[in-house]
This record gives sequence, C-alpha cells and structure tokens, in this order.
Amino acid sequence: MQALRNLFGAPWSSDVRLDGQTAVITGANTGIGKETAIDLAKRGARVILACRDMEKAQTALTEIIKSSGNDNVICMKLDLSDTKSIREFATNVQQNELKLNLLINNAGVMVCPYGKTADGFEMQIGVNHFGHFLLTYLLMDLIKSSAPARIVNVSSMAHSWGSINLEDINSEKSYNKSKAYSQSKLANVLFTRSLAKRLEGTGVTTYSLHPGVVQTDLWRHLSAPERFFMKIAKPFTKDSAEGAQTTIYCAVEPSLEKESGGYYSGCAAANCSAAGKDDELAQKLWELSCKMLSLSWD
Repeated sequence: MQALRNLFGAPWSSDVRLDGQTAVITGANTGIGKETAIDLAKRGARVILACRDMEKAQTALTEIIKSSGNDNVICMKLDLSDTKSIREFATNVQQNELKLNLLINNAGVMVCPYGKTADGFEMQIGVNHFGHFLLTYLLMDLIKSSAPARIVNVSSMAHSWGSINLEDINSEKSYNKSKAYSQSKLANVLFTRSLAKRLEGTGVTTYSLHPGVVQTDLWRHLSAPERFFMKIAKPFTKDSAEGAQTTIYCAVEPSLEKESGGYYSGCAAANCSAAGKDDELAQKLWELSCKMLSLSWD
C-alpha cells in the first residue's frame, strides 16, 4: 500500500492536532515551507514563519491565515546567510516564546552561481547547513524544555551524489554548483544523525527527508538544458503541497515518536547513502561546523 501511495503521489493524511504547540519553519513564505505552515496551522499550532524577504513573508502570512483559519501565525526576519541575523532571530524567539515544539529547517538555496555568505561561507553549505546548524544550536535549550519536540531537516535525494570535502568545505579551490548542493544536502543528513545521538533521552527527536522532485522557486538557477529536462519530467514531479507531505509526516506522525536520526521519503523510512550513515564523517563534520561557527557544542 505504501509503495502504491508513493507511486501515485496520494497525500499522506492524519488527523493529529497540534493545539498548544509552537513551530518555527524556515523559508516558509513559498513552496513546501508555506504548504507545511498551512498544514501545521490547520492542526492548531502557533506557527512562526522565519523568512529573509519580509515583503513576501507578509503576503504568505495573509494566505496562510486565510487557508488555515488560524490567526496564531506570525512572521519574523531570518537571513540564514548571515550569522548576525540568525542570532537576532534566536534571541527574539527565546525572549518572546514560551515553548518550541517543532523546528523545521526547510529553507535552502540550490545549484546557484558561486557566492559567499556574510560570514564568508560558500552560499549553499552556508545557508543549507551552517545556517541551520547555528539556528538549531541557539534554540536548543528552548526546544529541550518543550519536549517532546522534533527537529526536521529538509534534505534531498541529491545527498546520495554528494561527498563532504572537509579540506575545502567552502569550495574555494574549485566550485561545481551541483556538487556543492549535494554536499550541503549530505550535511543535512549527517547533522540529523549526529543530533539524534546527542539528544538521546531528552525527548527531542530528529528527522531528515527527501521531499520528492518538487516544482519550486529553487529551480531558478538551473541551466537551460536542466530546465528543459525538468519540463519534460514535469508530469512525474510534485507540486508544493505534495512535496510538503513528508515534512509534515516527520513533524506529526505519532509512530515516529521513538524514532530519531533517520531519513525519510514518500512518508516512509527510506535508505540514505552510505556516506549518510558514516558516523565518523558525521563527527568530523560536526567538529568542523563548530570550528567554523566558533561554537562549543558537545
């Protein structure tokens, strides 16, 4: 039955309620982030849209409240390419929120031209991994005090083609936009695995996932041949609502309460790459991330 559902893209469904819970969703003003926000708001959660573009966030906020019938939704400024912005956002949440039951690290950039974040990181590893690593670190005490709580990291099947270049994490010696993207998505899987180990016994669980091949704004940096291929493949891709299902599944499915650190696709447990299960690599990436961000996180 699961295989059939995956094949035909029928949405996973659940009547789980989230009344009294608070969720932060990064990149929630568009695509699967926005669809996730609508779903969690419909379940009664207080939803914080963490977005870089506040104009787009305000538009999304209006749509989400209208679609969900829940006006306990707010947007807050968060630029994951700037650690100063991340720290300001985290402080804001800590000072104004009593709890944080769900952190959904959804925002990302994909196969973009070479660029650097405000702190000098290559843009894809900087936003997709380092930004979410720092955000999670800063919010961890609030998350732990809100347990049971979940941290959901949106990765991609592209992690399977990735490797972590510990000697040149910022792709300064050579840059291939697809390899850099795959590296950042593999980092999401490894981060989830490392977090799960460190959070054993706390009531906080972690999940990484592949949302499917989703028609989103992330496609804007694809080359002309890549866009042509995706146009041909369009009947086999998902829209944003379908693409959000595995994120929502990891956030609310009761049967996952005791599961942590795993990788999911099609609203079911899935196999990640061998590199995604490499605990030694995960530890080295953790140590490097702490070093790059000047953190002490044991």
